[in-house]
Amino acid sequence: MEKDITHSCIDCAVTGCNKGAGFPDFCLTTENANDDALNCAFELYDDPVNHAMMVNAADIEYEFYCRMTRVEETMEFAKRMGYKKIGIATCVGLISESRTLAHILRAHGFEVFGVACKAGMVRKTAVGIYPKCEQLGENMCNPIHQAKHLNAEGTELNIIMGLCVGHDCLFTKYSEAPVTTLVAKDRVLGHNPVAALYTADSYYKRLLKKD
Repeated sequence: MEKDITHSCIDCAVTGCNKGAGFPDFCLTTENANDDALNCAFELYDDPVNHAMMVNAADIEYEFYCRMTRVEETMEFAKRMGYKKIGIATCVGLISESRTLAHILRAHGFEVFGVACKAGMVRKTAVGIYPKCEQLGENMCNPIHQAKHLNAEGTELNIIMGLCVGHDCLFTKYSEAPVTTLVAKDRVLGHNPVAALYTADSYYKRLLKKD
């Protein structure tokens, strides 16, 4: 017997909050709203940097809807925020793609500094990773080092290029600059993780099976 589920936005197929009508009983916009969280969010949007991010993001969406690629949107956002120096936190497996990205960014006048996940060459076992994991390579990914190095370089916006699940969490946690993701790693699906969701009722039915 499955335990009771606390319903939330992920259980909604109506999205009345976007349409202005059709709210389910558990809607987080109506009687189940968290007023404290909503009011706190409004206060935080008054922060000048937060406000600029929100306004610029909305303007870019409006002006270039379905016209700009993610790469172009990222550059446009950086320009409007006044960012000059961009950091790239890359997986070594995507170093070629990151070099191409750096070439594009530099062509648009940005200063770019990148740190690869294996930089520093630290053995996995040095931080308590199980020895068996060294079968895939001796040197650990080092997302905290990536963040700290980019912090030291004074980057103003950091881009994640295919960091592993969990490593992206650590990088974001320790990055002093705001972080955006350009590539989400998925080795099986060519770094297109949403494909598993599109095919969860067909090719990837196994995703719906309990362990």
